[in-house]
Amino acid sequence: MSEVKTADIAKLRKLTGAGMMDCKNALEESNGDIDKAVELIRERGKAIANKRADREAGEGAALAKTNGDATMGAMIVLNCETDFVAKNENFIGLATKVLNLAIENQPADLDALKALTLEGRKVIDWVTDQSGITGEKFELSYYEMIKAGKVVCYIHQGNKIATMVGFNKGGFDDQVGRDVAMQVAAMNPVSVDVTDVSEKVRKQEFEIGREQARLEGKPEAMLDKIAEGKLQKFFKEATLLNQDFIKDGKMTVKQYLNQVDKDLKVTAFKRVSLSL
Repeated sequence: MSEVKTADIAKLRKLTGAGMMDCKNALEESNGDIDKAVELIRERGKAIANKRADREAGEGAALAKTNGDATMGAMIVLNCETDFVAKNENFIGLATKVLNLAIENQPADLDALKALTLEGRKVIDWVTDQSGITGEKFELSYYEMIKAGKVVCYIHQGNKIATMVGFNKGGFDDQVGRDVAMQVAAMNPVSVDVTDVSEKVRKQEFEIGREQARLEGKPEAMLDKIAEGKLQKFFKEATLLNQDFIKDGKMTVKQYLNQVDKDLKVTAFKRVSLSL
């Protein structure tokens, strides 16, 4: 077996991101062949990923970003097993590259994003490789996109929560958009407005309210009326535009936007939160 050169170890480490000893061992097994050593490291990554397929990957990074003119926004979640790895600059670097790729290519869904080519290889292969490098399960678990007149993103400290909000037009101060995106992060609304609440959610909340009233001993004849009142309260608390504005509880989010521009409207929002 030929002696492994330090320069080759450094080169392999740069190509794969694997640890020094992993690179040294792979070069020894491949008799110094860089290409074969790369494949060895990647195959080990797949093996570890398969072995850890049933493990929880509840840590990671939730990231969101807009394109250059802020008319499109994308959001991803890259998961790992520990907070230690989630804070690693290589982990954040990979997540950022994937997010930038999504911005550039605007894939239709998560599977399409995984199939995109990043620096000569599919995104999913990059994710799998990281399992071999870190020994943890990695998973690209979430991707969403919004197109609008203007999109504003917000990432909560620690990359645990990310939001993005689409508006019908631009021309307003960025802080306004950030305020609404922070509202989404803090209050987790179910929809933009009452009319956007699905029939399934409406029926579910109505039945919950009805059952609560029954358990409280209310007369049967009053149950529907009480349930309707509880449903209206739900709409107030759970729809973005009707929520109390977190920065000024004396007004709703809708009233806040009307103060900025009476024609300014929220067209869509997305919110993702890591398991805490």
